[in-house]
Amino acid sequence: MREIDVVSGEALPDPGEVAGAFITGSACMVTDRAAWSERTAGWIRSAMDRGLPLFGVCYGHQLLAHALGGRVGYLPGGREIGTLPIERLAEAVDDPVAGALPDRFHAHTTHEQSVLELPAGARVLARSARDPHHLLRYGPNALSVQFHPEFNAEIMRAYIHRKRHDMRREGSDERQIYASVNPTPYARRLLRGFVRHHALDR
Repeated sequence: MREIDVVSGEALPDPGEVAGAFITGSACMVTDRAAWSERTAGWIRSAMDRGLPLFGVCYGHQLLAHALGGRVGYLPGGREIGTLPIERLAEAVDDPVAGALPDRFHAHTTHEQSVLELPAGARVLARSARDPHHLLRYGPNALSVQFHPEFNAEIMRAYIHRKRHDMRREGSDERQIYASVNPTPYARRLLRGFVRHHALDR
């Protein structure tokens, strides 16, 4: 596996030279339209044209949607943070990756921006009570999630601790949110399911 630091200007590989890509989270905002971010959006479009398996997480979720013509902005009502219930939609039942999720599962979240308008052809597979676009599919080989399947409970608690002053200022009960952190086994399996489905573990 190769890690590319696009923020520092490291060049992205030709999409034809890799088996797939994970587009990770970031503390930056897609709406800032940073040069490195827009270059990565262009790379995503080229990768989609080639049918490369892509999995976006948080910032990567938003960047995928932005790259393909969707609209990203601040989530109405403020940030989502903590372990939240996620509802898998009927659209996901026959999905080769998301279809393995139960009707309701928990996932770790921390984000202020979200996908507000979908790109043409994107399908919504899961949502939270406040964010209707938590899991999206873009064609046969690309998925993205607003939640963090790579987080464990310890990492989620560390994020809540780090953001506690912002949360208090916004009127959130950070102690209750911290106490509500739980394991998220189904969300974590989503990454493994994507890897297996696209044979990226070989």
